[in-house]
Order: sequence, then structure tokens, then C-alpha cells
Amino acid sequence: MKRLDHYWYSKNLVSGALLPLSWLFCLISQLRRLAYRRGFIGTDKLPVPVIVVGNISVGGTGKTPLVIWLAQHLLNQGYQPGIISRGYGGQATEWPQPVVADSDPSLVGDEPVMLAKRTGCTLWVGPDRPATARALLAASACDLLISDDGLQHYALQRDLEMVVIDGSRELGNGYCLPAGPLRERASRLAEVDLVISNGPSSLTPLQMKLEPGQLINLADPTLRVGLDHFRQQTVHAMAGIGNPGRFFQTLRDAGLHLHEHPFPDHHRFSATDINPDDALPVIITEKDAVKCAPFSQQRHWYLEVSAVPGTGFIQQLDQRIREFEDG
Repeated sequence: MKRLDHYWYSKNLVSGALLPLSWLFCLISQLRRLAYRRGFIGTDKLPVPVIVVGNISVGGTGKTPLVIWLAQHLLNQGYQPGIISRGYGGQATEWPQPVVADSDPSLVGDEPVMLAKRTGCTLWVGPDRPATARALLAASACDLLISDDGLQHYALQRDLEMVVIDGSRELGNGYCLPAGPLRERASRLAEVDLVISNGPSSLTPLQMKLEPGQLINLADPTLRVGLDHFRQQTVHAMAGIGNPGRFFQTLRDAGLHLHEHPFPDHHRFSATDINPDDALPVIITEKDAVKCAPFSQQRHWYLEVSAVPGTGFIQQLDQRIREFEDG
């Protein structure tokens, strides 16, 4: 039986049958947003600027690499950014809590550990965004906050909203959940400050690309090779991310021959999952690597990927940042 998200990128009988639930979802989403905007539900204003990086659709768009780029960009400009995240999939019993590079992803989530490793920024996770943000600020000297995937968490006031969309899939069939991939109506894009597309899109002129870096060995991270190291070789490619197809295509474009193994987003990998019954190399995503490192072998590699935004996006972003300073 096909997963529901298989039907989100076309108008078909399944998505059509789910339209009444989709309309209800959209209505509830709009009423909730209206309640926050009118002050019927309280919001929390922080003493530092808040940049929210999110999306209006479910599934992978390239948001996490952009958060990494944004943190590094702010650091280069002299800011001390902190990052908050939901910690999706984390099984911790107490929230909020800090995340560092060697935190247990089963407790705090895979993406936060990856963010902590790549950025070195102070990072806290928790389901209550305002409480998580205030805990971070109390524990650090951060002067600007990045909220990872917090667009719909309206309890936290924000100074800049940034939405990432997938250039190839865009907004799917345009329906809200469960008939389509949207968390909010497409009209929400007109209300945010910046919309950036991962690849060309008709929805925005601002673009970025995901640039593959080195392959890093899980068992010995000092071992690093380029993708061309495995050119014309057959490998196992595994991905537990929102859009595994993009990862697989990156490897194919580099000339690798693949046995593809897609897993659900945030999949809890086991040693069995990443050890097929042969001697072929195994290449996984950077996000999955933080979960697989404890039981990795020499055959396991992960691909480091970086976001590269276009100059138009950077110029508009820097202008908004200057407005923080002027305000």
C-alpha cells in the first residue's frame, strides 16, 4: 500500500476524497493564526531579534542546510546567534534542554545534533518555543535567535520570517493536509519576509542550491574523500529524510550506481538497517549519520551538504538585518 504522501503531488481520487478534511485543516489553521494576530492568544516577545526559518509544506525542502548557512553568515557578521528547535523525535523526559555536538539524538532529535556539530552555536530544544528561547538566553550571551522550523509556532514573536520551498515539488497539489502537503494555505507565502527556493521555482526569484561536499567515514571521521572516489562504483544509498530522492539524485549525478534504500523521515536506524548482506560501501545523509555513528563500520560514509544562497537573497537578508540594528 502506498504512503499517503505519494498522492500529495498530483490531483487524484485519493487527494480528492480527503478534501473535506483538508478544508477543515485549513480553516483551523487560519483561525489559530488569526487568534494570535488579534491577541486572543498571548505571544512572547524576546529581548533579542528572532529569525524564523520554516516552510508551509511537510517534507524535505533544504531548510536545515539553510539554517546552518544562516548561523555561519551571522557569525561572520559579528553576531552571536543561538538556535532553538523542536527536537522532533527526541525522547527526553525534561524540556527544554541544551544540545551539543555529542548529545544523544535519541533524546534530543537528529537535526539538532547535526546543527550543533556544524555551527558550534548555543542550541536548545523543546516543544514550548518561548520557554526554550528564554532558557537559551538565560544560559548564554546570544544576541540574535534562529528558530528552526518554527513558522507555525506563533506563541513566539518574530522579527523576520523566512520560508524555504522545494523548487522541484513546490507546493505539490496545492491542498492542505491530509489531501496535500501544505501546513497553511499558499497565500501565507505573501505574508512572510523572504521566500527562497531550493532550485529554480516559479514561486520566488530567490534561490539557493545544495552543494555536495566530502564523503566522511563514520567509523573514522579523519578519512575524507570526494564523491568521485566512488564514481562508476555500485554503492548502497540510504536516507531517512523528507525527500530521499534528492539525495539519491545527487549521488547519481556524481556518477555512482545505487541500490536505493529510502526510509521515513527521522527513521531510527539500527545496525541491521545500514549493513546489507554484501561488502558494498554504504552512503547515508549527514542527518542520519548522527544516529548511525555508534554502530558504524569502515564501509559507512556520509555526505556533507551545504546550502549556497544566491546573491539576491543575501542582499535582501542583510538589508533586513541592518533594520534590526537601526531599530
